[in-house]
Amino acid sequence: MKTYNIAVCVGSLRQASLNKKVAHALIAMAPQSLELHVVDISQLALYNEDLDQSPPPEWAAFRKEIRESDGILFVTPEYNRSIPSVLKNAIDVGSRPYGQSTWDGKPAAIVSVSPSSIGGFGANHHLRQALVFLNMPAMQQPEAYIGNAGELFDRNDQLVKESTRKFLNGFIDAFAAWVAKNLPD
Repeated sequence: MKTYNIAVCVGSLRQASLNKKVAHALIAMAPQSLELHVVDISQLALYNEDLDQSPPPEWAAFRKEIRESDGILFVTPEYNRSIPSVLKNAIDVGSRPYGQSTWDGKPAAIVSVSPSSIGGFGANHHLRQALVFLNMPAMQQPEAYIGNAGELFDRNDQLVKESTRKFLNGFIDAFAAWVAKNLPD
């Protein structure tokens, strides 16, 4: 069985982030065909085209990590009906210089996580718009809007809601199939 290297981009920098907790839950339940790892986007300088000729080392390392990944799993909160600026910046850094996007053709999936009941619907769909331009086939079903996420974890950051565990298990299995379907052998 082929194993796919999946970069996980978490759109929250907060230490106790609900998005980080969901990302780690997905990593723990991933099938053997996926090897997931969280990519650090916290140290990326704001994208500035003037730096493309001599990019900061963090940009070069990030671009290399994305380039070497077979697919991308985005786990993001919603800020003001959109994605957080730190995630948008990572997308911009990875997509430049123009014509050298590290995202091109990589299968993707999106999980939006929120303490509110809406589950980050706006961020999920706003991110999908960017993925179209980046030429990233985004998994359509199942959609993942995780609402009321503050109630899902215990003090040890363990997922305690069985219905959410079952849903996330199905989601990560579907993503494994999506990656295999959208990458050449």
